Amino acid sequence: MESNPTFSYIIAFVLGAIAFYLIQKFFRGSVKDTPTGKPNTMPQKAIQLMVDNYRNIQLELINKTLGINDAHSVWFDLKTLKKFIQDIENESKRVKQDISDDSLGLRFYYAAYPKADNWDIFGKNNNIPKESAEKHTLIMIPTLKMKSVDGYLDFDFNPLDERTYSPDRATQGQSMRMMKISDDGETQAMQVMAQNHGQTIPPAVTVVENY
Repeated sequence: MESNPTFSYIIAFVLGAIAFYLIQKFFRGSVKDTPTGKPNTMPQKAIQLMVDNYRNIQLELINKTLGINDAHSVWFDLKTLKKFIQDIENESKRVKQDISDDSLGLRFYYAAYPKADNWDIFGKNNNIPKESAEKHTLIMIPTLKMKSVDGYLDFDFNPLDERTYSPDRATQGQSMRMMKISDDGETQAMQVMAQNHGQTIPPAVTVVENY
């Protein structure tokens, strides 16, 4: 018996319509379920006031006390920041697959570069200009939310070192966390996952700043 072409067209149309409906419903549901919200904002006047407060008080005291022209801003390109965050996620989940994004964070430490004659502390592949010597900077350190006697707290941790994934290790034996034993039995400084190498102003020019 010959098949009815009209009937085949109808079946194909109905199946196509059902598939289209399901796909549309899936994507609408996915977008709806994705956490969204307005971008974080601050009043421009509040930003200017806070920047001025730092420059007129803390920065002024630093420059007078140390006799330097200290940095007042640090810049990172977006690619570097995104990679650092992705590295934290990837490396921590490589150690503990059940780590959630909600438990991870960043702590910003105020820091200052060493004197120029101690620049070799950064190693051979250092690309930080020596003009940054003794100037203010920021260092980002990963944090992991862990349960402790004081409740759930955001502890500094090193995603590359499984020993730092418990609150006891995060608060005790810090010298052990910062050192490791090499294959030949020698103690070496451990590489801790951190992000610095931002552009400081000064020595970079101020023409790019709004505040």
